[in-house]
Amino acid sequence: MTRRLAQVAKKVGVSEATVSRVLNGKPGVSEATRQSVLTALDVLGYERPTQLRGERARLVGLVLPELQNPIFPAFAEVIGGALAQQGLTPVLCTQTKGGVSEADYVDLLLQQQVSGVVFAGGLFAQAAAPHDHYHQLAERNIPVVLINAAIEGLNFPCVSCDDAVAVEQAWRHLASLGHERIGLVLGPGDHIPSRRKLEAARGVVAATGKELADEFVERSIFSLEGGQASAARLLERGVTGIVCASDPLALGAIRAARRRGLSVPGDVSVVGFDDSAFMNCTEPPLSTVRQPIEAMGRAVVELLCAQIQGTHTHPGELLFEPELVVRGSTAQAPAG
Repeated sequence: MTRRLAQVAKKVGVSEATVSRVLNGKPGVSEATRQSVLTALDVLGYERPTQLRGERARLVGLVLPELQNPIFPAFAEVIGGALAQQGLTPVLCTQTKGGVSEADYVDLLLQQQVSGVVFAGGLFAQAAAPHDHYHQLAERNIPVVLINAAIEGLNFPCVSCDDAVAVEQAWRHLASLGHERIGLVLGPGDHIPSRRKLEAARGVVAATGKELADEFVERSIFSLEGGQASAARLLERGVTGIVCASDPLALGAIRAARRRGLSVPGDVSVVGFDDSAFMNCTEPPLSTVRQPIEAMGRAVVELLCAQIQGTHTHPGELLFEPELVVRGSTAQAPAG
């Protein structure tokens, strides 16, 4: 305790007696000094006294991996609106290549005394990525909610779209149209939602008494260009249907087909995932599996607010049912 007082006092530039008064809720300290002492506690990694835990700023960090994929701005809009209804202000943190890292954003958010943090599609979804900054948040008892993947060993609540159901819907849709050679374009090997999708695809194929060949599974970074390159390899192997782990990947697959002189859906059918903005405006309009963004976003904010208010939330994952949206990028398999 004495060491903590000394460190906080040094950080703020006040006496240990002043720090003690703040920690014990005693009068005689200016509001500016009080806030500085509380911020120093957060920055130095000390837990606030129980009676001061409600003193965090009414800010919530919303950490996104990018804004180019329309699904992330869509989540930000829903979650931001729901937070505002609760009197909380979102602080948008978007990672850029070579820019501020997710761990750096966590440090900045801690300095701002945020009430909580929401992560959508960040490093937590990659098993091989560094997770130290998540443990840092857990150690400081900062409320956290994750979207679309959980972190092993940490009890952060998680809100996910059911990847297994999504793939089953897409795969069975293509199979019902007569497609037998179906390929899969997924994210990197350590990407947890992609692992789930692969496992589900293998299960669907196994149920027909067959096995999903490795040559029909391609990995990619989540971009249109990545989808194009992966789909081009699948098309060389003769697939007539492609299931993609995101809408941008699916748009890349359509481009790959056209570059080979193939028509979509005449020669190749393509299914995306997310049903992000404008997918009904593409040519052809994209058949895709819709994430229930509105319901998921509201659940994220409910879970976060329950933690902020000190209510016990059951750790674990809430799975939301996706919905297949059939448009113009899928059709009967070509004859022969």
